[in-house]
Amino acid sequence: MDPFLGVFYHAVGGFAAGSFYIPFKKVRGWAWETYWLVGGLFIWIICPLIAALITIPDLLGVYQQATWQQLMLPFVLGLGWGIGHLTFGLSLRYLGMSLGMGLALGFCTFFGSVVTPIVDGKVREFLSDVSGWISLGGLALCLVGIVFCTWAGASKERELPDEAKKETIQEFNFWKGVWVAFFAGVMSACFIIGVSQGADLKAIAAGPGHEATKVYANNAPLLLVLVGGGVANIIWCVTLIIRNKSRDDFVDRKNPLSLNYFFCAAAGLIAYAEFLFLGMGETQMGKFSALVSWPIHMAFVIAFSNMWGIILHEWKGTSRRTRLLLAVGLLIMVGSTLISAYGSTLKNQKEDAKKQNIQASLESMP
Repeated sequence: MDPFLGVFYHAVGGFAAGSFYIPFKKVRGWAWETYWLVGGLFIWIICPLIAALITIPDLLGVYQQATWQQLMLPFVLGLGWGIGHLTFGLSLRYLGMSLGMGLALGFCTFFGSVVTPIVDGKVREFLSDVSGWISLGGLALCLVGIVFCTWAGASKERELPDEAKKETIQEFNFWKGVWVAFFAGVMSACFIIGVSQGADLKAIAAGPGHEATKVYANNAPLLLVLVGGGVANIIWCVTLIIRNKSRDDFVDRKNPLSLNYFFCAAAGLIAYAEFLFLGMGETQMGKFSALVSWPIHMAFVIAFSNMWGIILHEWKGTSRRTRLLLAVGLLIMVGSTLISAYGSTLKNQKEDAKKQNIQASLESMP
């Protein structure tokens, strides 16, 4: 295990997550539910299924070997994440790339990081070691960074007139977006809990008869979490398509159909890369990987999404003070990832030393 390699994987995944919405901005003439459904099929089903089939030998055998509970728990938690994923898209509509992702993922970071060790029963163990406290300090610092980003968003709301806000974000609504982001963040935390609760599936995939490499074994529970999320999103998108009579979007040649399908597929592929690299990064972070990985990953997502927000001029016209608040928040969150990685490294070193001592004791026995 190499926590700093894990940080790199999380950075790649964070860049993908912070960038996936860009191709959607190129879609023309389609309702939101149309392009979210088309792009989502690549996120929830097509890409994870292909990846799992390629990286896990005898994927069907893995699922047949698992119990019904081991299969259903990641799927049901995926349904919860899917609801959050659905409303997450709405937070981007109301708040834009930078602030929408910052708030929604900030709430998601906090609840995912707090709930996961409680569900796994590792709170006492986590708090009994200095490495755990260092990682917890990284999480606390991440939350401070989120406060600064939120402060910057509120400052932006006060400074810009409605006309200026809607030049870059047509449906800008700060307080409506905040409530949507809060709900999206709480529900989206089901994702990391689902991956964590899929540990038995991961062990089966890496075990005898299947022997998936450790870095890819997470693709077994990940597929179920994403499919669960896909079910929630597909039901809602189809409901909206029927209600809004937008089903003609798929075939209406008044719109650039080929380009629309291309951009949706690109968005879906980029979005799936987030989950692939999240799973890969989680395997490198050691014993408390579920708790440590999540804030690291989310900090990178928030940082890169704000980078795109700056590039797309979503902060144009704001004061120097507001932009400084945003910059401080981003720097704090990136710094928090290094602290969490250091704490995880200390824990791994202690675990390795303990194993070596046990091995030496066994070898010295007559």
